[in-house]
Amino acid sequence: MLIKTAEFVKSSGKWQDCPDPNLPEYAFIGRSNVGKSSLINAMMNHKDLAKTSQTPGKTQLINHFLINDEWYLTDLPGYGYARVSKNTRKDFEKLITNYILNRKNLVNLFVLVDVRHTPQKIDLEFMQWCGESGIPFSIVFTKADKLKPGGAQRNVDTYETELLKTWEEAPQMYITSAEKKQGGDEILSYIQQTNQYLQKNKIRFD
Repeated sequence: MLIKTAEFVKSSGKWQDCPDPNLPEYAFIGRSNVGKSSLINAMMNHKDLAKTSQTPGKTQLINHFLINDEWYLTDLPGYGYARVSKNTRKDFEKLITNYILNRKNLVNLFVLVDVRHTPQKIDLEFMQWCGESGIPFSIVFTKADKLKPGGAQRNVDTYETELLKTWEEAPQMYITSAEKKQGGDEILSYIQQTNQYLQKNKIRFD
């Protein structure tokens, strides 16, 4: 997919304030400091579309971007903040879950995981919740450039083995590196193919 235009639309503090759900929407989420903004910017070939920060938890609103005037890319607040109060964490969790459960044009949720780490309980629990809630999602492993060749794939294989202990089938997985611009084209290809399917079958959301 060639990215012709990528425009910031709005930030929303409630899911009800999001743009009209009349276009396919693909959301990105992950733990704080997983490299979500960097990956989005690399995919869009735009160095500061999504704001990056050295401080985990920078994204505190639902941020919508209109891509090629055809679909929405949504940058969601992270989960599992270590540096915020319990009340703030609950507010984030409520915002995230309400958006995911109620946003009727959400086609796929990309769950970002740092490929350097072993499967974390909080990520596995979030994926389990998505599965139980019937939310289509894919796993995007980030920061592959931080490992030696072959290391990322070995860790992904370990992750898949862990998932298959409770899942009949593992979700689609992508290995990415914002630094090397790796994996983003595969994600965009999936989005393009999905959008073509929706258009061909005249599937509408409004």
